Amino acid sequence: MAATPPPKQPTGADLTAGDWQTFALEYDEDRKKLRWAIGIAVVLHVILFLIHLPDIVRGDLKAAEKPKVYVVQQIRFKPPPPQQQQQELLKPRAKKVPIPDPTPDEPEPIRIVEEVEQEIDIPIDDSVIGIPEGPPPSEPEGPIQVGGDVRPPEKISAPQPQYTEIARKARIQGVVIVQAIIDKQGNVTNVKVLKGLPMGLEEAAVDAIKQWKFRPATLNGKPVTVYYNLTVNFKLQ
Repeated sequence: MAATPPPKQPTGADLTAGDWQTFALEYDEDRKKLRWAIGIAVVLHVILFLIHLPDIVRGDLKAAEKPKVYVVQQIRFKPPPPQQQQQELLKPRAKKVPIPDPTPDEPEPIRIVEEVEQEIDIPIDDSVIGIPEGPPPSEPEGPIQVGGDVRPPEKISAPQPQYTEIARKARIQGVVIVQAIIDKQGNVTNVKVLKGLPMGLEEAAVDAIKQWKFRPATLNGKPVTVYYNLTVNFKLQ
């Protein structure tokens, strides 16, 4: 039997209009797939970059915060000379002094005179030298809090406030607490209400406290100005 010849490859002249349209559609489809592949690759690279960005920033910060290393050169002190050398340095030196001789024809004798250095004994005080005490602490200028070395003031006289008529009728009772400044003369100034009562009792308490008299607070035996809390109790009989 005779061999069958291979199929003939189609040429441009053999392609019909439908074949050209199919080829164009496949070409456009391939271009779209290529664009999608490139876009997906770019997005993946951006995501990987954003994931590794904190590690890169931390690495740069660690490199910037790396502590500096300072090299401290050790100071070497020259050791003192041995005791033997010190004794040789302190050893008295001999000095030659010529002595006149009535017989000039004979050689003149030489006399050796030793110079002895006088040793001075310096007494050494073994007692420990104490550190002198500093000046006494300066007296504070402004008001200070009571406590520690600051002794509180002592009340001398304390006129009682007047109960207002409207508060008496309303049966108002309680305490008024104020913070005041007691100066070096024991006078009460700068009264500030911390807890008050209505119907004129707060004002009555402040007016009475301003008339109170104290022995001033002391620090190291000297009067000082202090902050002090005072309480007035309003109670009906």
